[in-house]
Amino acid sequence: MRLHREGFTIIFVTTLVLALLNYGMQAWLGEGLVSQIFLGISLFFFIMVVQFFRNPSRTTPEGEGLIIAPADGKVVVIEEVEEPEYFKDKRKQISIFMSPVNVHVNRAPVSGKVLYYKYFKGKYLVAWHPKSSTENERTTVVMEEGGKQILFRQIAGALARRIVCYAKPGMEIARGGEYGFIKFGSRIDIFLPLDAEICVNLGDKPVGGETVIAKLR
Repeated sequence: MRLHREGFTIIFVTTLVLALLNYGMQAWLGEGLVSQIFLGISLFFFIMVVQFFRNPSRTTPEGEGLIIAPADGKVVVIEEVEEPEYFKDKRKQISIFMSPVNVHVNRAPVSGKVLYYKYFKGKYLVAWHPKSSTENERTTVVMEEGGKQILFRQIAGALARRIVCYAKPGMEIARGGEYGFIKFGSRIDIFLPLDAEICVNLGDKPVGGETVIAKLR
């Protein structure tokens, strides 16, 4: 299993702490039932941390105008909204919620140049809260493909306290290319032109970098 570089330090520290705790438990209580139970709990916790930082390879569909899911998760919002930060007009919004068991690598939904990037400090409301899109810690990226601009926003959740975004203005990113990572659960909003054809439904579970969620007309 390939691991994401964002997890190397956390996995190392987790391994060290758990090893010291288990050594201390065995030195104090011996190799009894309590120590064995604690070892089992430690192994489960370690596996959960490691699986969170897995980084599987993905095969991205090719084709003009395809909008690819930027993350694994569940579609929780499909609606027409006012986008107040960059476009300042009506857009179609698709939101994908990532639980702690999802892959948290974030991938570019289109191919093209990064036109805009901005980071916002903020709150840590639960990711499905209606105000999380405008009040939580977040990053906004805008890219252009085929003359149409797409905005996508990483949003921190109640557990996620570290958003990583590699995209910067002027950078060229291929569709499905890695552009960021959110640690420990959150959500991504995608804002599309009103004439975009939506290809997913509420409750669908797209695969980041592979699932076509919309098509530009």
